[in-house]
Amino acid sequence: MPGPRDTPADTPAGTLAATLERLDGAPYARYRSLTGRPWPLGGGTTASLRHGQADPFAPPSRWEVRCPRTPFAALALTTAVRRRALAGFLARSARSAAGPFRIDAGGQEVVQRSSCEVSADGSVVLRPAYALPGPRRRIDGHRAAADLAGTLPALVTEHVLGVDLEQARAFCDAVEDAAHLRSLLPGLGLVAFVADGAVLPRASGVDDRPLAGAVPFDSPPSLRVEVDLPHRGRTSGMGVPTGVTVLVGGGFHGKSTLLRALEAGVDDHVPGDGRDLVVTDPGAVAVRAEDGRAVTRVDVGAFVSGLPGGADPRDFTTADASGSTSQAAATVEALEAGARVLLLDEDTTATNLMVRDARMQELVAKSSEPLNPFVDLVRSLADDHAVSTVLVVGSSGDYLDVADRVLLLESYRCHDVTDRAREVARRPTGRVAEAGTFPAVRARVPDPAGVDATARGRRRVSAVGTDTLRLGEDDVDVRAVRQFTDPAQVTGAGLALDHAVAAGHLDGRRTLAEVLDRLEADLAGPTGGWTGGAAADVAVPRRHEVAAALNRLRSLRVLRLR
Repeated sequence: MPGPRDTPADTPAGTLAATLERLDGAPYARYRSLTGRPWPLGGGTTASLRHGQADPFAPPSRWEVRCPRTPFAALALTTAVRRRALAGFLARSARSAAGPFRIDAGGQEVVQRSSCEVSADGSVVLRPAYALPGPRRRIDGHRAAADLAGTLPALVTEHVLGVDLEQARAFCDAVEDAAHLRSLLPGLGLVAFVADGAVLPRASGVDDRPLAGAVPFDSPPSLRVEVDLPHRGRTSGMGVPTGVTVLVGGGFHGKSTLLRALEAGVDDHVPGDGRDLVVTDPGAVAVRAEDGRAVTRVDVGAFVSGLPGGADPRDFTTADASGSTSQAAATVEALEAGARVLLLDEDTTATNLMVRDARMQELVAKSSEPLNPFVDLVRSLADDHAVSTVLVVGSSGDYLDVADRVLLLESYRCHDVTDRAREVARRPTGRVAEAGTFPAVRARVPDPAGVDATARGRRRVSAVGTDTLRLGEDDVDVRAVRQFTDPAQVTGAGLALDHAVAAGHLDGRRTLAEVLDRLEADLAGPTGGWTGGAAADVAVPRRHEVAAALNRLRSLRVLRLR
């Protein structure tokens, strides 16, 4: 690999190398003199310093490499899906040999990222992070030249422009198949599809790759659906219909694993993930209880008929929600943001909000119990609001009364036991319904003044893993938002909220749903259009995760409810 001293000074790369070597030994801040200029790397490719770090201990500098001449136009990049897929493939290829550079390629999901973007003509923008070397706060120009004028051009040539086109095409085809399959769901009356042969278990709780030796998924004959995909062709799998689906089975038999796969199915996955053709309606939202979270002016009246001290449950605010009120609020907030499918696991819900069995009803009169259990509202959600539910149940047999279908997981094998469940449900338990109709969700109008991304006069938007969003002076706890894929998407949610205010979408007049509609249109474009030049790795979030972050923001203010 050529180094800066092996590169003639009159070549494009030599210009950057010579400049860096001239800076050798200068104060560290002089690195910023490189900012803005498109430094030629050869073959029409240029590199620009977009954000220079202030000192060697600051977050790494951000570079932007533009490749206008590529061989990728032959991959038929006519759709946003194929461009996103190719960007994901190239980012992973570059990351595999990045050396001193850091390239965000994410995990198993293929989502749009700021680290690599592809245009319809096949041109590529790669945005690596690089810690500019500076021992004793002096520029190490020789090392920087070796990296930026030697390693970086070679990385781009070999692992971006030089990738195997057939492998790239296969990657794009696989992602396009998954996206196409997801688009078919509404017309088929389905909320999800799990392909035969899919591998749902993950390697471990901290390794999202498929588990070696896992039992492949085999759809129950009664729910088997066949679809035609653009590249894979005829494909069979289990179609999960609209309505109420209950997953049952003993512990460790795979029911929660199936639900986790459905949660992840809102995103596309890399080929070989095992969940390549496990897709879920993009409006599916995982809901759980979350003790201690903030709730701001949410109408939880569907679930709560009264609150201590006479507080109005139709305009509920708290800085420290209980398990039941947090789950009630999360459900309503998901519906407000446009959720079409709710995904719940009994293990992570508030038991007293899920069901009251006959014995407890006999012991504690309804007049003394202000909670209306989800079991008595889930049918109205489906029938009156076209909101489906997929629910894992291990002990609440009363859900058999309201289920459209019941699936039994035994040793990771899925069986349709709906007929048997209905026979069981015919045996009276003495339980009576305590609610019946889920009311229309009231819209909230958020106050832009409650969303401030500045701290000490500077924009502060970053993530701590997938647990915390740092937004201005606030640290937002998002641990319970299970469908955040990685830290870059948490950062993306924060930048999306900042953009919503800056662009005037969140203006104190529009409802939250209206804000999300406008924001979603912006998020579909290039990341540079809404990230405001942030020096961060960003992955595009769904509207639902943006709303979830906003709803957990303790500085959130709501001007009125409609």
